[in-house]
Amino acid sequence: MTGTSSQPAREGEGVAGPRTARAVWSRDFALFFAARAVARLGDTMLPVALAAGLLQHGYGAGAVGLAMAATAAAFAGLVIFGGVLADRFSTRKLMIGADLVRVGTQALAAALFFSGHVVLWQICAIGFVNGVAGAVFQPGVASTVPRLASDVQGANGAIRVAESAAQLAGPAVAGLLVGFASPGGVFAAHATTYAVSAVCLLLLRLPPLPPGSRAVAGRGAKAFRADLVEGWREFRSRQWLWGVIAVWCVYMIAVWGPTVPLVATEVVGEHGPRAYGLVNSALGAGTVVGGLLALRLRPRRMLRAGAIALVGFAAFPASVGAGLGLPAMATGAAVAGAGMSFWGVMWATSVQTQVPPDVLNRIHAYDVAGSLAMMPVGQALAGPAASVIGADHVLLVAGATSFAVCAALLLIPAVRGLVRVDAAAAGSDRTAGRPDDRAASRPDDRTSGRSERSRAQKR
Repeated sequence: MTGTSSQPAREGEGVAGPRTARAVWSRDFALFFAARAVARLGDTMLPVALAAGLLQHGYGAGAVGLAMAATAAAFAGLVIFGGVLADRFSTRKLMIGADLVRVGTQALAAALFFSGHVVLWQICAIGFVNGVAGAVFQPGVASTVPRLASDVQGANGAIRVAESAAQLAGPAVAGLLVGFASPGGVFAAHATTYAVSAVCLLLLRLPPLPPGSRAVAGRGAKAFRADLVEGWREFRSRQWLWGVIAVWCVYMIAVWGPTVPLVATEVVGEHGPRAYGLVNSALGAGTVVGGLLALRLRPRRMLRAGAIALVGFAAFPASVGAGLGLPAMATGAAVAGAGMSFWGVMWATSVQTQVPPDVLNRIHAYDVAGSLAMMPVGQALAGPAASVIGADHVLLVAGATSFAVCAALLLIPAVRGLVRVDAAAAGSDRTAGRPDDRAASRPDDRTSGRSERSRAQKR
């Protein structure tokens, strides 16, 4: 879409003409809110289903890690291309298509588990396709929130609370389904949640994008590569952005990657799937608290406040690795959830308010790819590391590394010094092409100039 409105508004994304987004709540935001909450409900069931299902069929922690890694690897490897697609085409249609693909894959997984014919490579292949669909879906999430609500932090906080409430209920429901039915029932329920999400997005109507903020589709492979390069330039010009991602790679390998499969197998193996559902529900309760805090607290330096809160995540792997009782593990999970949730809102809001809308999908894709690139490595290494030094020791190392990661974030001046941008100011700053923060003003100004010249040449 150009400044002269030569490109018509895309179907389902509003009609030409100004439309002011409400602070948070509107019919369209409620639909998006419901889509994210229901999809998250299904996603939080999946670790329980994979751990219980694969263990029942004779596989161990390594197999659970590989199944999770297949999804994460596809997602992290392809989400950058999804970001370019989201900047070129209708994000709503891309998200609906991705949801429908995952309805099919999870229905197939349910059929395999119901039949009792479970082969690891098939489960990994299904997970890989899910990762591809997620890579197409995720970039559009970042640009959808600021289009639906002017209070971006409030919208992110509300979505985080909904997703956290889903995480609170999801594992418990999955534990019940596994206990009274089979893992196949969990996969069938997961497929249903994607169907509900697709329906909500189908009913959603996005307001038009600002003039000049949509790349023109169908310009060929050369322009596609140019869009990738432009997104990379915008990404690397922000030290706070790539600094966090660099630290996050370590976090994925040493903390989050091994924590997810090893906590699942340790708790399921020692206490059963219902206990794991309880621990994950405690994690969900903590994330609800963190989301509510993010709705109320408006720190001036958002990333610094988020990094301090993130210290609490260490309690989750450490409590399980130390072999504490179920109440202590649930408490550790709740503290971890609160810290991670608060950090997540601070981070998402910073990206959505500091980055120009015409490259936001691509930068979010680079953000997600960088954040998750090392997670499949951590998940795949979880099993071998657990067999060498024991799962409990791996989890204790993960807890200790959490402290080091938070300290590293606070040691980066651009991260701890980034000043928040209020939603109204963010809109005018992005339209005017202003830099994302004072410390990085000159590099961003140069990058913005390159971006404008690049878009002019393309037109």
